Amino acid sequence: MSWWPTIGNILSSSYKPSSQSSFRHLLYGIILGFSLSWTSTSLALFFRARRERLATHDHFEPRPIELRSDEVLSGVTGLIGNTPLIRINSLSDALGVEILGKAEFLNPGGSVKDRVALRMIDDAETVGLLHPHTGSRIFEGTVGSTGISIATIARARGYDVTIIMPDDVAEEKVKALHALGADVERVRPTSIVDKKQVSSFFLLICRHLHFFFSNVARQRAIDFGKHSSFDKPHVLQAPPSMIVSTTGDEEKPEDLMDKPRGFFADQFENRSNHDAHYDGTGPEIWRQTSGSVNAFVSGAGTGGTVAGTGRFLKSMNEDIIVVISDPEGSGLYNKIKHGVMFDYKESEGTKRRHQVDTVVEGIGINRLTDNISLALPIIDDAFRITDAEAVAMSRYLVQHDGLFLGSSSACNLFACIKLARKMGWQKGQTIVTILCDSGNRHYSKFWNDEYLKKTGIPVNPGLVTELL
Repeated sequence: MSWWPTIGNILSSSYKPSSQSSFRHLLYGIILGFSLSWTSTSLALFFRARRERLATHDHFEPRPIELRSDEVLSGVTGLIGNTPLIRINSLSDALGVEILGKAEFLNPGGSVKDRVALRMIDDAETVGLLHPHTGSRIFEGTVGSTGISIATIARARGYDVTIIMPDDVAEEKVKALHALGADVERVRPTSIVDKKQVSSFFLLICRHLHFFFSNVARQRAIDFGKHSSFDKPHVLQAPPSMIVSTTGDEEKPEDLMDKPRGFFADQFENRSNHDAHYDGTGPEIWRQTSGSVNAFVSGAGTGGTVAGTGRFLKSMNEDIIVVISDPEGSGLYNKIKHGVMFDYKESEGTKRRHQVDTVVEGIGINRLTDNISLALPIIDDAFRITDAEAVAMSRYLVQHDGLFLGSSSACNLFACIKLARKMGWQKGQTIVTILCDSGNRHYSKFWNDEYLKKTGIPVNPGLVTELL
């Protein structure tokens, strides 16, 4: 500053302070000048570092999970839903598109099916079809995840559970069901008619996996009501897709309330399946992305996830693209693309195994359920995902993201890449998908390299790298 005496002036003999007070003021000025200079430099460096951090972290400051002092959840069901939405860094960085996964494997039962099981039981209790702690039993046909979710919630609500499932499903799922106290009936799909009296095409239709297991579960629920003094079941009035039988005396209506009931949940046709996602998963995704969603990708087994979530997102923005991820052996891809529910591997003599012809469990179907019917009007596209592609994606994610996911999650993420490539997206568009369950339910098959080798499925993460 020109009006401040310099240190040189102070030291020179030509400068004579008029008094001790003037010298003190001069010293204060020098100190203040140095302080202001240091402060301005520090502030400049701070704001520069802050700008660099924001640029590096995509404008999001990391923060811890917030725990409120007044938030105590009510038992295991309080843990269901409100799952995080996570960025798949390796895929997003390579594509220039935000690939986000709804971490449904963090539900207490380990999968997205927790939402469905809870909603089906809640709705049944609300309308009086089920009463807790009455010795009632829930029956369901499933390849595993829904059964585990039902068994988890049923134990918390005071119900017994019987699960009908394929005899070749991953052994981890069976062990989990037994640990939860569920009765498991493992059966092989067979024709429900005499093979000598019908065409082979009709036999093909009758062999559809989910149709068969649902019918077995339905019959078990009816049979449950035979354990009464009349030795004949009393079937209560319920929505068409469900069966509710009771051991109570139909001549004594008041006796029906507290008697054990057999309840066939029927996740494939039950509207509660769709509603769980329309009222839960869809709104959560919309809030977590602040409404910035370009596409939603999901596999379909019952159809509830894609129907409920997709319909909600479309109701908020009709331009959002809804896409099906369909494994080998499933007919949904051809239904979306060509209007016919059929897969070439279902043709006579081409199946590798008696289950739906894929190592992928949890998605894929060859019949039109009520929940899938709700989804068809809003589905815009579909991608066929091979077993080799699903396996490749699962290994790639472990190597690059540390994510250990199940087969259906791998299918969904591979479909996300195919969609981004097809649309030519590379400018930060957002694709959201479902991470249905983790890999810890798939050790014996999908995550077993020896099993895959025997079935002729290659383990080659390079398939993902090539597509990226």
